[in-house]
Amino acid sequence: MEEIVIDAYGKINLALDVLYPRDDGYHEIDTIMQQIDLKDTIILRNIDAYDIILECNERDVPLDETNLAYKAWDRIVKESNLKKGIHITIKKNIPVAAGLAGGSTDAAAVLKGLNQLWNLNLSQEKLMEIGAEIGADVPFCILGGTARARGKGEKLTRVKSFSNKLVLLANIGIPISSGYVYEKLDLKANRIKIDVDRLVEYIEADDTENLAANMANTMELVVLEEYPVIGQIKEDMMKYGALGSLMSGSGPTVFGIFDSEENLKRCKEYLERKVEKVFSAKTI
Repeated sequence: MEEIVIDAYGKINLALDVLYPRDDGYHEIDTIMQQIDLKDTIILRNIDAYDIILECNERDVPLDETNLAYKAWDRIVKESNLKKGIHITIKKNIPVAAGLAGGSTDAAAVLKGLNQLWNLNLSQEKLMEIGAEIGADVPFCILGGTARARGKGEKLTRVKSFSNKLVLLANIGIPISSGYVYEKLDLKANRIKIDVDRLVEYIEADDTENLAANMANTMELVVLEEYPVIGQIKEDMMKYGALGSLMSGSGPTVFGIFDSEENLKRCKEYLERKVEKVFSAKTI
């Protein structure tokens, strides 16, 4: 096999509770991650040289060793003790630095793709272990579906599938790094209690209405202060019939969960006149 094409799906956080800073520079979190069908496409082609060539249609994506897809190739050749080169083409649809795990899912796709392309026969657990060394969201992007994540995000527990729910995403077009938001986060001043256990119960019961109404994100408070438009988008989504609306991850993407395709379509048409990037999606 000389080439493989892999779908790299984004994620939203149905809940995100930031608990405390850890000694390793990360924060301890408790979150529910949900895969969505908004995706990048990753094309992997073998090359003769022991080297990597990175291409991307998005100019804001770095094409060097800081790219998580590059790190995925680097880790897997070291893990497998192979000196094999690769040409990686990243076709971005997921906005950059948007709280949707765009870089992490690309890295996860590279790990999964190289495992297939090179017949490495690494287990999913091993790929997730390697992924945790690259980025906190990479293990979930390998696992997919619906999961509760603890630790820095790498300790995953499967949750009953929350698939096929209607989601509208709005991104203001300003990249925000998670490191910046964590740095600004004052957990003493901005501490909000998020009952993640209860939200998991709503998912298990397929109670979309109560889940959507009780979603919360500790990091949202920081981003709202600097970008009040985030709050306005949330209000707009609720006005147009969303069951609930929340900022995903470290933002700035806002999503709404809908139970009506007509309401979602009307909201999308309205937000497209105000916001740079608006996407309709479904949970996986």
